[in-house]
Amino acid sequence: MELSQTFEWRGRSVAWDRFGDGPAVVMCHGTPWSSQLWWPFARALAAEFSVYLWDMPGYGQSSKDGAHDVDLGVQGELLADLLRHWNLDAPHVVAHDYGGAVSLRANLVHGARYASLALVDVVALRPWGSDYLRLVAENADVFAAQPAAVHRGALEAYIAGATHRGLTPAQMALLTAPWLSEEGQVAFYRQIAEADERYTDEIQDRYASIDIPVAVVWGRDDAWIPVDRAEELARLVPGSTLEVIDGAGHLIQFDAPVELAVSLHRWLTAQSSPR
Repeated sequence: MELSQTFEWRGRSVAWDRFGDGPAVVMCHGTPWSSQLWWPFARALAAEFSVYLWDMPGYGQSSKDGAHDVDLGVQGELLADLLRHWNLDAPHVVAHDYGGAVSLRANLVHGARYASLALVDVVALRPWGSDYLRLVAENADVFAAQPAAVHRGALEAYIAGATHRGLTPAQMALLTAPWLSEEGQVAFYRQIAEADERYTDEIQDRYASIDIPVAVVWGRDDAWIPVDRAEELARLVPGSTLEVIDGAGHLIQFDAPVELAVSLHRWLTAQSSPR
């Protein structure tokens, strides 16, 4: 699916699109994903909501200029400005993986207002990051210079670790496509090199101040961010709800799409109903 619109921000070109009518829902992807992961859910929700998809700079269909930072601090500031560009005062936000840290920073650091926030297998609590990510961060130039075939094999193996049930060839192709060009290969290792726990350290102690409805949704078999992180996050955010979905790993969108779709629809419908 091609995103049809762009937002120019500090030299970056941010690809985005909107679908449907109704209360606004903004969906945020993580790494090494893109808005493509949310597309089937956006299409289903568009019958009742105005759904906004976007690719973070350095990802998907957005620009991948090597001169531009793509860290979580930049992405959080961008999201706050993007909401203003869309004239969204307080949308519902659904976030996955890095999108959790990005949406939390936009709210806690940059003043973005939400009607509700659904955090799905998100990066939000220290410690995070694997031994592989640390190895890449220390040797990003070496990894970026790998032969394309070696890069493809490493990328596919890395992504396969995020799923509990396995991926079809079409799903793997969808997830790897943005990273297989020469530009994409360099961008893949750049975004890993810029991963830094300080961006969640800066906000983690402020989760108790969050005063909007928050749902925490997690795959019970998430090997990237274990389910005990979900339990801790739900404990730290006042009044939040926790739903753990069986048989799902970090790529819950592929492992348990029906269960996740039902969970998100139920949550968004409840938050949009008059009180």
